[in-house]
Amino acid sequence: MESLKTNHRCCFFMLFLHLQLVLTGDCPADKRTWVPFNNRCYHFVHGDEDKIKSYTFERAKTLCKGFELLTIQSADENEFVINYGKQVWKDKVNMWLGMYYDTNSEDMRWVNEDPVKFTNWEDSSDQSDLMPLETCVALHSNTGKWENVSCVDDVENGVVCETNQKAEEAKQKPSALLSALVILSVVAIMGVSAVIWFLHQRHNLGSTLFTAFEYHPPFRVLETDQSCLVEAEETDSVP
Repeated sequence: MESLKTNHRCCFFMLFLHLQLVLTGDCPADKRTWVPFNNRCYHFVHGDEDKIKSYTFERAKTLCKGFELLTIQSADENEFVINYGKQVWKDKVNMWLGMYYDTNSEDMRWVNEDPVKFTNWEDSSDQSDLMPLETCVALHSNTGKWENVSCVDDVENGVVCETNQKAEEAKQKPSALLSALVILSVVAIMGVSAVIWFLHQRHNLGSTLFTAFEYHPPFRVLETDQSCLVEAEETDSVP
């Protein structure tokens, strides 16, 4: 039975290892904390827990150097940023979005040149109004709404960096192979464990049956003459 327990422990360990590899995602492996969501990775910049810092738009872009400032392309992504931000910052924060007003196209654009597929403006941020040249956008954590702010004069206290998850084909094949090997190993271990358990149960059952059918000689009843002779001998032996 000890070997059976060992096999079970090995099985659970391999399953745990496989889940860790799958759930980790392909986010950057640096000292920062990256959170995967869909096919993107997010890093929520924060200072001391008891002190919320403020950053200019240029400073926010510097903090995300090598990556992108937060861009939002769907309502689900907007909701994810709001909900996770509540776990990072205790109070209400305004997060910089990587969006600015392009004077050439006279429209709002993402700094990474992605098309604007989703917006969530506040009622006061009417895009039909003539906007100043240095106009950027902030996301309010308490409402999830977007607001036009100055890229130069305003400071916000929330910065989120963003990047794509790695999706290279060369890195996907080992993952599929690893999954297949783990599944086969688990099936093999469970099969061996089942055989060991069956043999153990069969051995115990066989021992029980053997004990139950063990030969015991029947009780012999003495004949009448022999019984009288024994009683006479016992009587003579009494003083």
